[in-house]
Amino acid sequence: MARATLLAIDIGNTHTVIGVYHATQLLYLWRINSDRERTVDEVGVWVHDLFRIHTIDPATLQHGIIASVVPRLTRTFTEMMMRYFDLSPLVVTHQIPLGIELRVDYPAEVGADRLVNSVAALHLYADNCIVVDFGTATTFDVVAKEGAYLGGVISPGIQTAASSLADNAAQLYRVPLTKPPRVIGKSTIEAMQAGIFYGAVGQCDAIVRQLKAEWGVESCKVIATGGLATLLVTDSHEIETVHEDLTLLGLRLIAERNFSTT
Repeated sequence: MARATLLAIDIGNTHTVIGVYHATQLLYLWRINSDRERTVDEVGVWVHDLFRIHTIDPATLQHGIIASVVPRLTRTFTEMMMRYFDLSPLVVTHQIPLGIELRVDYPAEVGADRLVNSVAALHLYADNCIVVDFGTATTFDVVAKEGAYLGGVISPGIQTAASSLADNAAQLYRVPLTKPPRVIGKSTIEAMQAGIFYGAVGQCDAIVRQLKAEWGVESCKVIATGGLATLLVTDSHEIETVHEDLTLLGLRLIAERNFSTT
């Protein structure tokens, strides 16, 4: 059976991503809906079944770590790790050693996912970074190369905005999130897709440009992550690279920093 050393869980408002590491290697990644009604036993059985299907030996796990923006699910997954894997997971907050300085007014308000992404970006590029995470909210996080989190921007996510449009306009409906064949829509579906897609790209690029201008640094790496990042990157003039597993990488780095001292 395969050996695994770290169980890393990223709990978002829409999806939960579960990663299994052996040392620095990401062995498997699974994604489920962030169902707030899911019980500890349901999650435990589900994850154990995935370990069995992929022939991973759960007894080799040494540590667990969780980044969550859903408090109810934080409790569920923490209890699941304790009950089914005999692990006491580290829950990411601003109060644990992260390897970055938080230069914001209220560190407790910064989402765990944003902290984790910032740690990963700094590790990967060792440069000034702007991290754009396309999730339920689209977040922009500014990280200085000397190892400081400077703050950022929170805006409605692409799916969130699209759903709101469909829910609040009587003659509009939900459409697939994809790049349309043209900007001038020839149907309601095309027109909505153009507004959603090019609106998201334009918003992203405009905010990144404003962040760069206010920051005033000579060089800056712009990294995108999140489920819709690959959809938008081809039309963005500001995004330089997409790292789909950025949050899981950050979780591994934070786990290494904290567990190596225990």
